[in-house]
Amino acid sequence: MTTQNRGSIAKVVSASLIGTTIEWYDFFLYTSAAALVFGKLFFPTNDPLTGTLLAFLTYAVGFLARPIGGLVFGHFGDRVGRKKLLVLSLLLMGGSTCAMGILPTYATVGVVAPILLTLLRLVQGFALGGEWGGAVLIVSEHGDDKRRGFWASWPQCGAPGGNLLATAVLAILAATQSDEAFLSWGWRIPFLLSGVLVVIGLWIRLAVSESPVFLAAQKNNTTTHAPVVEVFRKSWRAVLITIGSRMAENVSYYVITAFILVYVTTGLSLPKSAGLNAVLIGSAVHFVTIPLWGKLSDRVGRRPVYLFGAIGMAVWSFVFFAMLDTKNSGVIILAATIGLVLHGAMYGPQAAFFSEQFPTGVRYTGLSVGGQLSSIAAGAVAPLIAVALFKEFGSTVPVSLYVVSMCALTVIALLAARETKGESLHSEVLTERGHVSA
Repeated sequence: MTTQNRGSIAKVVSASLIGTTIEWYDFFLYTSAAALVFGKLFFPTNDPLTGTLLAFLTYAVGFLARPIGGLVFGHFGDRVGRKKLLVLSLLLMGGSTCAMGILPTYATVGVVAPILLTLLRLVQGFALGGEWGGAVLIVSEHGDDKRRGFWASWPQCGAPGGNLLATAVLAILAATQSDEAFLSWGWRIPFLLSGVLVVIGLWIRLAVSESPVFLAAQKNNTTTHAPVVEVFRKSWRAVLITIGSRMAENVSYYVITAFILVYVTTGLSLPKSAGLNAVLIGSAVHFVTIPLWGKLSDRVGRRPVYLFGAIGMAVWSFVFFAMLDTKNSGVIILAATIGLVLHGAMYGPQAAFFSEQFPTGVRYTGLSVGGQLSSIAAGAVAPLIAVALFKEFGSTVPVSLYVVSMCALTVIALLAARETKGESLHSEVLTERGHVSA
């Protein structure tokens, strides 16, 4: 790769990473607030766990909108380009998050408050459903074939980056405010801060050029007018592999980063800072290790790295809760950190692996639909199921078994997939209609 090309891909990666970090900041901010304050402010009940369950139900609603966002953004992303849709997704996400910061609570307007919160959550989910596919594609389609795993893993860092930022802001507020002040008005500050971050993200993202692979597809007339129809007619197997491959990654992530906040406060009677600090430090390590797993997938293959993460997570799901039960802050931090490192083995190679499953004409649609359908079956219900299982059985063993079952589904999907390391996305543009062979 020349110095000029290296500079170009670095610019694209930076813009994609900053944008996805902001979007995930918005999304995870809601997750943390649902675990810590939304149950009390928008769903007040006599039972704290019931209030938290109701708050997580609105959290799950956001996931229901994600496949719709994936379909809409994927359709237009495959027809008019990746860049325009990425700008739109950032505006929608930032606007809805800022609006949450000025929402009246149940005590002020009654049932209108949770309804407005749910509507804004739907907008968040819709925007994120289109963001992820476009962000990883614009990097995958700019990068070279031999290092795609490494370059495409950087937008994935937006998830821990956003979580790190959201958790850090909440942790600072929790440390500098009384519980009463935080519950009264302090929780609004991180939501309003999103507006500043969106302005920065737009400035950077607007400077990025369109994907050269997409532009080549347009030039060679290999785009399609009905990407949704084409992806289910010709690439349905790739969609199923994408869905199955995300089950363990999605469920384990939300158990480690969202359910931990509920378990340490309600189950172990520890201060919320115990869970926040664990997620904060774990996310920092997660951020650093994701590109390393992506780079390793360029050397040994996508499937071996992904399989290691899925099998490792199945084992760790039991060790994780045993370490939390020690109530030792250092051990709790270590439990979350190791769990997130194992998650990174799945998340690091994921962007390149999924991008390589689909042809250019339907890549945005296929990647988004497969990825977001799995979010409903996995991420949307993971905290909800975990809280319900813990409430019903008073034990974390059923939660661990739940994670293990999802890991098994992912292993099956990976064994059914082909290895795609080093495949050319550029040559595929030319071969979709038989112009030349790869």
